[in-house]
Amino acid sequence: MAAARAEGASSDAGTPAAPPGAPPAFGTASAVGPEVTAASFAAAGPLLQVSLSPAECAQAASNWRGMMAPLLERRTGPRRVALEPELAPASRWEPLPPGGKVVRAQDRFVRSAKGAAGLLPTRDEDIAFAPLWRLSRWVESRALSSERLTRLYLERLGRFDPKLQCVITLTPELALEQARRADAELAAGRYRGPLHGIPWGAKDLVDTAGIATTYGAEPFRNRVPTTDATTVARLHQAGAVLVAKLSLGALALNDIWFGGETKNPWLLEEGASGSSAGPGAAVAAGCVGFALGSETGGSIVSPSMRCGVTGLRPTFGRVPRTGAMTLSWSLDKLGPMTRGVEDALLVLAALSGPDAGDVSSVRARFDFDANAPVKGLRVGYVPAWMKEAPATDVDRAALAALERLGMKPVEVKLPDWPYASLQVILFAEAAASFEELTLGHGVDALGMQVADAWPNLFRQSRYLSAVDFVQADRLRRKVAQEMTRVMGEVDLLLVPSLREEMLTLSNHTGHPSLTVRTGFVEVSQARSDWAPNPARPLPTFSPPRRVPHGVTLIGRLFDEGTLGRVGMALEKASGVADARPPGF
Repeated sequence: MAAARAEGASSDAGTPAAPPGAPPAFGTASAVGPEVTAASFAAAGPLLQVSLSPAECAQAASNWRGMMAPLLERRTGPRRVALEPELAPASRWEPLPPGGKVVRAQDRFVRSAKGAAGLLPTRDEDIAFAPLWRLSRWVESRALSSERLTRLYLERLGRFDPKLQCVITLTPELALEQARRADAELAAGRYRGPLHGIPWGAKDLVDTAGIATTYGAEPFRNRVPTTDATTVARLHQAGAVLVAKLSLGALALNDIWFGGETKNPWLLEEGASGSSAGPGAAVAAGCVGFALGSETGGSIVSPSMRCGVTGLRPTFGRVPRTGAMTLSWSLDKLGPMTRGVEDALLVLAALSGPDAGDVSSVRARFDFDANAPVKGLRVGYVPAWMKEAPATDVDRAALAALERLGMKPVEVKLPDWPYASLQVILFAEAAASFEELTLGHGVDALGMQVADAWPNLFRQSRYLSAVDFVQADRLRRKVAQEMTRVMGEVDLLLVPSLREEMLTLSNHTGHPSLTVRTGFVEVSQARSDWAPNPARPLPTFSPPRRVPHGVTLIGRLFDEGTLGRVGMALEKASGVADARPPGF
């Protein structure tokens, strides 16, 4: 191709005007920006792990202001262009590889039978901790009114939030209005479906019209959107009752927000994990019927593990993110957090489907049958992962339980690749999403300013190489090809929930996951999402404390239905789903 003359080329840069018919050339734009020297390149080399000779540094410096500096004009001016928060990149991640096929083409949703819910308990506490699928049947039959259930959860949120710090904004007026409307509709014979009249909480990064949506971050405390996020609108349409905007670690990182640290109901001396900290804590403590969380790199899986709830991370693109805070355009996912497996599928059914505001959302069929058998399904596992930390006896018992249920364990292998290098994509996209906040020093207002918090990571990401970003994107494609091979051998995978390689690679490929409590372990020290910090020592316990533990199932693309029925079978076989955190 012919070399391209940068826009604005002129003799001001000391280059004679080109004769008629001469093609444009690189590096002939007017010089802009500060002076750059050979020493600048030599000093920057270690940051990018690039080594240039003195002569190469001098040559790079000689035309930087005419060659590369103009590429920054969009940000630095004079012709600055603002990029709206909802504007997605031109390129997008499509989890289904070229020529790939969705395994299940059938569109079907079959829930548990009505009679399975049993009689309404006499104690409010037992109602509060009931799984969504039971609450739904009681409300449908009008054995339980939505208003009574809503008042019950509002009371519990008010009573327990001082301990948990899981609520950013309580919404009692809206909730009671929606509950009364639900009761009136049910009395008139208008039934909207399984979520009708069920109180829920939203991670405070989905927009709610007229109600603050703060991202858990100091700079956004007074942010009040004018429209609902698509997921919120769909849950309103399903008749669900919004009782609270729940906490998240600031800008969707970990469990510390501008109001404090959200606590784990099972162990109040530690955080709930994040970033879907509020949803995890509120669901575990019986303060909402279900919650909406989000995940970019573990933000549903980790608090679901810590708090002992069920977390469903859908296939990338199944649930639209229109009106949700963007951390990473190619990684963010919204999904339900619940007290039971069937609950998560009931919520996902209401959320699923494309929306014009999210260019990555897709139309995908949803096949779930709560009564379908699991016998004969192939469950893949990585033998080495099951023998070493973070796997425990609970993980190994879960694999054995699936075999007893008639499923076939299958050993699988994944290449020993540097999966952490994919995080270049997350860091670059996150830094781009919050560019104005970073360069304008708005991130200085965030409470957490440690080295592994967003302020430092956003600043560091300005020095990532665009070339390395592209190479990470190519590695992502290679990893997706490997996952296509692995998932062609099995129906699903069972993995230790917090195995870092799988958290990273499956989030980047977009595969769905289901985290299910299957047992308990003992811990002698509080756990934290943050890097060890001598200034914030973690509490220790003697004797050790008993806390929930579970496994994660990874499904084929757009095959959340299989995850659901296997998860239900495992949940029943484990026999621990009804255990409650003491004191709640």
